[in-house]
Amino acid sequence: MSAPDETSFELLLNIQSYGDQELKALADKLAGEEREVSKRRRLLHGELDIIRAEMVRRLREKHRAGSSVFSDGDIGQLSAILSGRGVAGEQDGPAGEAPEGQ
Repeated sequence: MSAPDETSFELLLNIQSYGDQELKALADKLAGEEREVSKRRRLLHGELDIIRAEMVRRLREKHRAGSSVFSDGDIGQLSAILSGRGVAGEQDGPAGEAPEGQ
C-alpha cells in the first residue's frame, strides 16, 4: 500500500494501483479519522455552548443587580469599529495594515 506519512492527496494520486483490500483498508482508516475529527468538533461545540451560556447567565445577573451590562466606552468602541476607525489603542488596522493617514 503506501507509507504511513503520505498525505491523503498523495494516496489518491496512486489510487488505481491499489488492490481491493488496500482500498478497503484506506477507506476504513479515513472513516476512522473522520469520526475522530467529528467527535472533537462536537465536544468543542458543547464546550462553546457551556461557555456562552455562562456568559449570558453572568450578564443577566449583572442586569438584575442593576449594573450596566455595558462597560464605559463599549458604545464608543462599537461605533469606532463599525465606522472603520478600529478600536481605540490599536496600532494596526484590518489584517495588520496601518490605519489610513499613517
